[in-house]
Amino acid sequence: MRQNPSFAMTDIVELRRIIAEHPWVTLVSDTPDGLVASHYAVLLDEGADDLTIVGHVGKPDDLIHGLGERELLVVVQGPHGYISPGWYPPGPNVPTWNFVSVHLAGVPEILSTEENLAVLELLVARFESAMPGPRLMWEPPNDEDFVRRLERGTVGFRLRPTRVTAKRKLSQNRPDEVVDTIIAQLEDGAGPYADPRLPGEMRRAHDALRQARSAQAEKGEATR
Repeated sequence: MRQNPSFAMTDIVELRRIIAEHPWVTLVSDTPDGLVASHYAVLLDEGADDLTIVGHVGKPDDLIHGLGERELLVVVQGPHGYISPGWYPPGPNVPTWNFVSVHLAGVPEILSTEENLAVLELLVARFESAMPGPRLMWEPPNDEDFVRRLERGTVGFRLRPTRVTAKRKLSQNRPDEVVDTIIAQLEDGAGPYADPRLPGEMRRAHDALRQARSAQAEKGEATR
């Protein structure tokens, strides 16, 4: 992903939030047979306060990716959407696409059987807990034999990224009034591109910009 300093995300708290809120990721490996991509859910490692993630793949995806033997790229896709030139002031303009994306790269560590079981349990709990009657991994009618057979069909991994590229392209290069108009259009339930997640991210980004500008202005006044 080509980086632009104006759109770079570096705040680890924000990066962790994006990963936690968008756990369905794309795994990409460069193998002797060419590029391979798979799609799985991941979690932030509870034992780390950085961007370490844990997850699993189903066999034989571990062999197809060469899991644990070569670099793995994990693509986390946050909110994104089309931005119409009709939402800008009159004049020459073209459409664009706003988005938030995080790329994590490194050689993953293969988990032990018990570690993998713990990750599988956490994954089930993470998503099942929202259900009115959660079916957790170890609860009946699942028994230990069933769960352990399930585990043997998977390979767990932990990725401590050695390279991180994160981009938040959310109209930061536009005036405040234009950004407010775009947000209003995206929040309009009647519009074909309405999506409350994207304007929510835009608000976060632009609130941070406004605070930074205000702090800079106050600093400038103080030095006069």
